[in-house]
Amino acid sequence: MIDTHAHLDALEDATGALERARAAGVQRVIAIGSGLVSARATREIAEREDGVYVAAGVHPHQAADGEDPRRVVTAEAVAVGEIGLDFFRDYAPRDEQRRVFAAQLDLAAELGKPVVIHSRAAADETAQMLDGFRGKVLLHCFSSPELLPVALDRGYYVSFAGNVTYPKADDLREAATRVPAGLLLAETDCPYLSPQPVRGRPNEPAHVVHTVAALAEARGEAADELAAQIDANAAALFSLP
Repeated sequence: MIDTHAHLDALEDATGALERARAAGVQRVIAIGSGLVSARATREIAEREDGVYVAAGVHPHQAADGEDPRRVVTAEAVAVGEIGLDFFRDYAPRDEQRRVFAAQLDLAAELGKPVVIHSRAAADETAQMLDGFRGKVLLHCFSSPELLPVALDRGYYVSFAGNVTYPKADDLREAATRVPAGLLLAETDCPYLSPQPVRGRPNEPAHVVHTVAALAEARGEAADELAAQIDANAAALFSLP
């Protein structure tokens, strides 16, 4: 099993969390570095821990911070991300978000790497800016059902986090039933968005098992078979060994 999106550098004890993940059957983690400091810390974790792979980029919240994506995204990164637009929080001016997003799409195309997309309250513009990108796209922490038709039409990967387990998330579970088996992923986005069985506690990679279970139930599939499919999907997307 794999957790395709974890902020390991934001955990109090990444080593302990990874030990618990392995005990739960989660053998691989895509760890996200957001900005230069986070990316360096995440690479340090990956260097000492088996099964950890780094994706890095400048988060839309950091778009006005002067971060240079070419320093953040180094050769060992399996993807550029998370990148995108966040018009819900608006922690950075929207013009800066657009500029940094476009620059990172160009960088990903140049490097031949997939992109991990953050989109919040910006579905239409996210779709527009991705229209010319010809590489692989992952919509992380999928929470925008209005983006699903675009994702299905363009063959994007779609990843669901712990919020798909919440009692009122019927729209997300329905969306998950429409994603082709070969494009479905699961993540924790830890330490955020703990799934329902552990809600109220910090999230960590081991908890992706609850998200996989919820997706399997919604899709009418066996959880172990879906976990294997998701692992294979992640290997194809991120070019994992």
